[in-house]
Amino acid sequence: MAEDFSKDPRVYFAAERNLLAWIRTGLALMGFGFVVARFGLFLRELATTQPQLHIRSSAFSTGVGIGLIMFGVIANIIATIHHVRLVGALKRGAESFAGPSYEAVAIAVVLAIVGAAMVVYLGVVY
Repeated sequence: MAEDFSKDPRVYFAAERNLLAWIRTGLALMGFGFVVARFGLFLRELATTQPQLHIRSSAFSTGVGIGLIMFGVIANIIATIHHVRLVGALKRGAESFAGPSYEAVAIAVVLAIVGAAMVVYLGVVY
């Protein structure tokens, strides 16, 4: 016997909490991207003021930072679209709306690749 989820407010509250968690994730990605992008600027300033440290800086951190900011924006847009579709399915009385979170898997894979690239970059440069 299928339950009627369209009348249970807990399901809508759970969907809302899920959306808010994705918004926090997107904001964290954007904040981290800003920090990474500014790290290159910090290295350039440090190299200017402390030439004896022999610090080299490249545009790598700026590119990665901008990429992370864009990834955070895309994560928020996708989460919003997913939330609107889920609430619409709940209102229509869909019996099955649960499935794997492809957005979470995609973000985890991209962050793992970015992290590995940063490890390689820091290992080669420094």
